Amino acid sequence: MPEDHEEQYELYEHHRFEVDQGQHPLRIDKFLTNRIENVSRTRIQNAAAAGNILVNGTSVKSNYKIRSGEVITIVLPHPPREVEIIPQDIPVEIVYEDDDIVVINKQAGLVVHPGHGNYSGTLMNAMMYHMKDMPLYETGELRPGLVHRLDKNTSGLLVLAKNEVALNKLAKQFFDRKTQRKYIALVWGNLENEEGTITGHIGRNLKDRYKMHVFPDGEYGKPAVTHYKVIEKLGYVNLVECRLETGRTHQIRVHFMYIGHPLFNDDRYGGDIILKGTTFTKYRQFITNCFKIMPRQALHAKCLGFVHPRTGRDMFFDSALPEDMEQVIEKWRTYTGSRKQI
Repeated sequence: MPEDHEEQYELYEHHRFEVDQGQHPLRIDKFLTNRIENVSRTRIQNAAAAGNILVNGTSVKSNYKIRSGEVITIVLPHPPREVEIIPQDIPVEIVYEDDDIVVINKQAGLVVHPGHGNYSGTLMNAMMYHMKDMPLYETGELRPGLVHRLDKNTSGLLVLAKNEVALNKLAKQFFDRKTQRKYIALVWGNLENEEGTITGHIGRNLKDRYKMHVFPDGEYGKPAVTHYKVIEKLGYVNLVECRLETGRTHQIRVHFMYIGHPLFNDDRYGGDIILKGTTFTKYRQFITNCFKIMPRQALHAKCLGFVHPRTGRDMFFDSALPEDMEQVIEKWRTYTGSRKQI
């Protein structure tokens, strides 16, 4: 099993119900508790408090009485899995924190959530340690709430919720695609267009479950949309800015592989070999040196924007490129500057 494999799963779930004809008036929290397996009434009520329960498109409170013929939709944050998360004193860079949220600039190499092969040493272990003195965390009633994630070897910005209402409201924003997420990537080759959009359903690879795959006809997987813009052309690689419209597992990595421009040094999607360039020994050594400086895919979650779950204020965060990625980009600038024929 690849050591950087993180078990991926949806971080929120969506349900839709049509109320049967002849249904007698019933509180919506009771109706939904009866209809959705393994969900407590408290979780339903928290979703209602966050505005995540809609009847015919309008949010309602948990004491709303349903009527026959109504259409009910609900978005729920994924329940915490039954994995004991041990607090561990792992250094993480916190760029913002208040009573509701914490924004992390995650370093490459840090797994986000305990899973197969990574039951400790994760970001969640670090956050449990960071919050261990908060009363609700001491009792075990709360744990840091994930609404999105980054791959182990992707660096950059990540927001976590510190209470149930914040978790519900953030989950709804991600589900409704109302967040802003920009990434910087270094990809092999020259992109044909300076700007573009990559589409194609993304799902588990049918031959290798540790990889994702693009299914252009949509028979498998879920819709995925990545917008990109070339920032800088560096000879045999391009520096690109990516804006995510959806947030599928490995989305940027698999989308760029799909169009023939895998991320530089992405060992899962074919970017860890020399794909463009010359056969000169000096060039091969240059690429080897770059791989050593940045032994991971060249991908950084640079910008993150969302609405604060309590205040309603627009929040926007920007992070600098990590040192390893900055060094490799600078090496490419120097290399292409000295080789005019590229």
